[in-house]
Amino acid sequence: KNQINQIIREEETKRETHEHIVDSVDLFLFLSLLILVILTIWFLKHKKFKYVHETGLAIFYGSIFGALIRYVFKDNQKRSIFFTPANLTLNSIDDLPEYVYMSIPNLTQNFVYKFKEPSSDTSSMVSRDFEEKVTFNPETFFNILLPPIIFQAGYSMKRKQFFKNFGAILMFALIGTTISSFVIGGLMYWVVSWQKSLGYMKFLDCLLFGSIVSATDPVTTLSIFSDQNLDLSLYSLIFGESVLNDAVSLILVQQIEKFSGNSLEAGQFFRAIGSFFVIFLGSILVGSLVGCTNAILTKFTKIKHHPSLETALFILISYSAFYASEAIGLSGIVTMLIAGIFQAHYTFNNLSVDSKFQTRQIFHLISFLSENFIFIYIGISMFTFRNHQWEAGFILPSLIVILFGRAVNIYPLSYLINLTRSSSNKIKLKNQNLMFFSGLRGALAFGLAIRNTSTSSRQLILTTTSVIVIITVVFFGGMTKKVIELLNIESADSTADKVDKDKNQKIKGKFKAFLSKLVIFKLLRSLDKKFVKPFLTNSRPTLIDNLPNKLLPIARLLTTIEQIEENDGFNEENFLINDSRGQFENISIN
Repeated sequence: KNQINQIIREEETKRETHEHIVDSVDLFLFLSLLILVILTIWFLKHKKFKYVHETGLAIFYGSIFGALIRYVFKDNQKRSIFFTPANLTLNSIDDLPEYVYMSIPNLTQNFVYKFKEPSSDTSSMVSRDFEEKVTFNPETFFNILLPPIIFQAGYSMKRKQFFKNFGAILMFALIGTTISSFVIGGLMYWVVSWQKSLGYMKFLDCLLFGSIVSATDPVTTLSIFSDQNLDLSLYSLIFGESVLNDAVSLILVQQIEKFSGNSLEAGQFFRAIGSFFVIFLGSILVGSLVGCTNAILTKFTKIKHHPSLETALFILISYSAFYASEAIGLSGIVTMLIAGIFQAHYTFNNLSVDSKFQTRQIFHLISFLSENFIFIYIGISMFTFRNHQWEAGFILPSLIVILFGRAVNIYPLSYLINLTRSSSNKIKLKNQNLMFFSGLRGALAFGLAIRNTSTSSRQLILTTTSVIVIITVVFFGGMTKKVIELLNIESADSTADKVDKDKNQKIKGKFKAFLSKLVIFKLLRSLDKKFVKPFLTNSRPTLIDNLPNKLLPIARLLTTIEQIEENDGFNEENFLINDSRGQFENISIN
């Protein structure tokens, strides 16, 4: 007993040392790869090389190191042995196996103790577990790396163009993604039905695969199109669709996984649709509440006099939106996007000059590093993950099927959307072609696929998704600039002059005229301008000007001194005198 206790203490010390070294080497590797990617990006930008993008570089470097880890650092042969108290004899520490199984009489429970292989060579211990350490961890991706990227997308979004095309974006993201998922799933099920070797792929597995690869990842799209200076309307369509499409795919996967192993009945299908909308709308509500809460805190406190505290509070509250949503079973991705939009629309106006600059720069930097870290992660995991299922009969047809699924999403829906638009605002065919080409699969699809690899079908889905991600990111991403040139896509600068010319053009088409007269859009815009924004920010006109006289006490309570002081000719003494009399005179806001 004393001998075993001594061995256990020694092994725990070695294990702690071993874990520390492996983690240090792991982090050093990723930091070195990030440095290499950044230097290569600078070199390619300096040489104006068009055909390689940073995301492709990150995957390339990650793949090289993954191959080295897989084939250079090899595991030692592991030993395990079964002992009972009768034959438990240890002459030296070298006799200690990796696993000890103890079956004690008169007890219903057996005991298993896992030991690390005894070795004085720490480097051999590092090589043994290093491969496992650097394999893609989906929880790290979803909980740490993805949230700041999605928030930055909403925080830096051109909101005017986004909401101008919001109807089209919703149509592509909600209806288009759902159609694409079922088309891909149905066609792949037809493909596997002709192959006996793929008999383990059921309809729900194929439908799950369709939902995963229908996600046009915003991480990839942002990286590829941020430098292209596209027409703002086209950029908002591509970017907005990729972000919402991302959330839709995630929710679809969650709903389909609930039916795994069961037949998809009509009742279950409609319950899944109901659950989908509950999650989607609930996530929007949580994101808006978080954004409004942060706006209220920054408006009614004097924390802006301490920019460091203000910036820290902004970042922490923004990041908490993701975990709050996930904790109650909603979509953290949708929540982070909406929180970013609300923060930019309301909270940003309340921040000090220093905090405005700091929050923009910090989230931009974190987003950039996270994007490249993710793709390095993917490249390494292509080699370090050992349970790939290579089935050419599934992988090769999937490359054609996903293109067809993307086409079914873009072209028919663009035709329907154009029926509601004026001639100058239609989605041109060349823009539709770019939207089709920009259906890049990336980190989200890979993260969803690797989250569960417990069965052969899920392992095949991961392998196929990995191939699709690499092809779309490296080939399609690398060719994006050339495709934009070939399609003669207009830039933001070339379309700027056309905006003023088309501004006063009459809307044609009865359906378009009907939509333009919908009261709800005008009502929401009016409520935001007159009541919501004056309440959440220090903007003008104030609630004192907009609320009826009966509500002036409430208006005074919700209006800050700073908000009033922005008025020409206002002084604090008049504010206090009027407040003591219990009434306000109308203050004209210039």
